Amino acid sequence: MTNAQEQRMMKAFGKRVSEVRKSRGLTQQELAEQVSMSVVAIAYIETGKRWARLGTLSKIAKSLRVNISELFKGL
Repeated sequence: MTNAQEQRMMKAFGKRVSEVRKSRGLTQQELAEQVSMSVVAIAYIETGKRWARLGTLSKIAKSLRVNISELFKGL
């Protein structure tokens, strides 16, 4: 996988997390509090600047009430 491909995947993943979060009526601050992360870290994930670690990914999915696979939908 090239760096450009990985960047596209990170952006698409982040966009999906953002969409699901918004559909649940949560702010970045609320999600950050639920998963014990900073708002900046959530923003980095949602903008494709950072991947979520597996444990974090699990916490995010649980907080958003979706399966982890739902967050990768459309990638």
